[in-house]
Amino acid sequence: MKKNELVEKYKQYENNILDDRYIIDKLIGIGGMAVVFRARDTFLNNMTVAIKILKDDVAADEVVVKRFKNESKAESMLKHNNIVTVHAVSTKGRIKYIVMEFLYGLTLKSYMSAKGEPLRFEEIVSYCAQILRALGEAHRNNIIHRDIKPQNIMLLENGRVKVMDFGIAKLPDAETITVTDKAVGTVYYMSPEQAGGKKSIDARSDIYSLGAMMYELATGQTPFKGETPLQVLMKHMQEEPTPPRQINPSIPVGLEQIILCAMSKEPTNRFQTAEEMLGYLKRLQADRKIKFDELPSNSAMQNFWGRIKRIFKKKK
Repeated sequence: MKKNELVEKYKQYENNILDDRYIIDKLIGIGGMAVVFRARDTFLNNMTVAIKILKDDVAADEVVVKRFKNESKAESMLKHNNIVTVHAVSTKGRIKYIVMEFLYGLTLKSYMSAKGEPLRFEEIVSYCAQILRALGEAHRNNIIHRDIKPQNIMLLENGRVKVMDFGIAKLPDAETITVTDKAVGTVYYMSPEQAGGKKSIDARSDIYSLGAMMYELATGQTPFKGETPLQVLMKHMQEEPTPPRQINPSIPVGLEQIILCAMSKEPTNRFQTAEEMLGYLKRLQADRKIKFDELPSNSAMQNFWGRIKRIFKKKK
């Protein structure tokens, strides 16, 4: 169905009342799986909310419904200033929907496209620090986002950042979307272990994805390109990205160090937690001329060579 036809189809929802509670005001977005409306909650003094409704043509798809439930469950479990708030969920009836806080702003992807150039240092640090706080909260609750990308980051008018779309998140003690179900995550930001289809995905995968996104914020281009998604995935697994300062020499050395550390191929060589990465980002924010003598990747490599030397000493 063409976009104009889709718009006309879903605009018919406008001015209708959903479940005798939500008055649908306006269609505000159409995605691959769902449509989003601005609405009013008549039970809460006509508070403005966003309602995400699963499209008719995918509502019977088990994988899509699973992802939709995943999103609502993950976001309902998390209460944080940098994570979108879910008010209500309905997945049993014909119309499956999620009611969320209405956000006045635009996605980070839209903002990047409008600027058409790398973001300022201050913006990168501010946005990524807030994303790391959101990830820290998710990881403390054993939730891995697995799809960190500019399209899933909302920038509000007051400068606050909101992380959205936990649809393919890995939840504790719950059935989650797997690589064999659908392509998990977006190829331009996917960690090597995620690209390789490994099941043991942990918080460090989100850290890699954030590093890849920071790379794009700082340089204006993604770390890897390819003619097909598979080519991009292979590069994540096999190739090192061009150092960001070779593309944009104006960025601080410390920012390049943080990005490359987050994007280390081996999870053990990355920042191990969102809090650890945030700590380095705060130090850089306080002194943008700082050069980090030791990062997790450096420490891991030093420990590796230290073990090798000890083995050879024992053999002698």
